[in-house]
Amino acid sequence: MKATRLSVPDVILLEPKVFGDDRGFFFESFNAGTFQDATGLKPDFVQDNHSRSAKGVLRGLHYQVKQTQGKLLRVVVGEAFDVAVDIRESSPTFGQWVGELLSAENKKLLWIPAGFAHGFLATTDYAEVVYKTTDYWSAEHERCIAWNDPALAIEWPLEGPPVLSGKDQQGATLSAADVFP
Repeated sequence: MKATRLSVPDVILLEPKVFGDDRGFFFESFNAGTFQDATGLKPDFVQDNHSRSAKGVLRGLHYQVKQTQGKLLRVVVGEAFDVAVDIRESSPTFGQWVGELLSAENKKLLWIPAGFAHGFLATTDYAEVVYKTTDYWSAEHERCIAWNDPALAIEWPLEGPPVLSGKDQQGATLSAADVFP
């Protein structure tokens, strides 16, 4: 597994070894030992999630203020532009974002540690995203930062206005959001 630290170095892009031939392919989407060898990290995953989104659906930017979650994400159907925003005030990369195109075809994974807001945009007819989390979902602790906060200036690959949930339409600006010390 190849691990590449991105411009916000706590976010890591992972490229698994894929074995394929005319019958199809095989790869380990997660192996704790391989992950630790590649990243130096040993997260304790407690929950797996799977979402399906139609083209143009933008989910995020979500995070939890308690029961903070690290996430290991991949796309199993279609393609999505995945974004992580550092919301740790003490971090030298506070307020910076990174985005990666994840797809069923490229089989890349993205590690987003706790202390980051996360979102993604489905860029194909459908995108199915699966991800592991290091803590359980907690509605009372969930927060949302506006996907279009001018202070973040995220360069979403939009082809028109995104499709948003009611919650995502009400996202706070980074300056008004609950962030981490």
